[in-house]
Amino acid sequence: MTITKEDRTVLKSFRSKGKHFAREINRAHILSALDQKVPEAVIMQVLGVGRTAVWRTRSAFVEKGLDYALHDGARPGQPLRYGTNQQTEVVALACSAPPAGAKRWTLQLLTGCTSASQSQKHQP
Repeated sequence: MTITKEDRTVLKSFRSKGKHFAREINRAHILSALDQKVPEAVIMQVLGVGRTAVWRTRSAFVEKGLDYALHDGARPGQPLRYGTNQQTEVVALACSAPPAGAKRWTLQLLTGCTSASQSQKHQP
């Protein structure tokens, strides 16, 4: 695996400047070490990463380039439990005065007073 002079400059800058996730910095270190022909066992030991991390970083770089190898792709995540209207209702309620006899809103009070809680009760 060989890295161009431009990519080396980007890697050096990436490793020393800005705010990046730890995984991304590790990937930059992995790519830099692979470019310098450091054995995988040494990379794994020094960086505290597994063989899979080294292999995936290398293959991502070879297949799709530096930017793809460094950064995580977007993930779908868990679907939203409540719709925008329900979220708005809960926020508006929480920002209003609490019911009589309560000093402040609690989760239990909010749950009992919103339509979002009613729709959740009917789901299996």
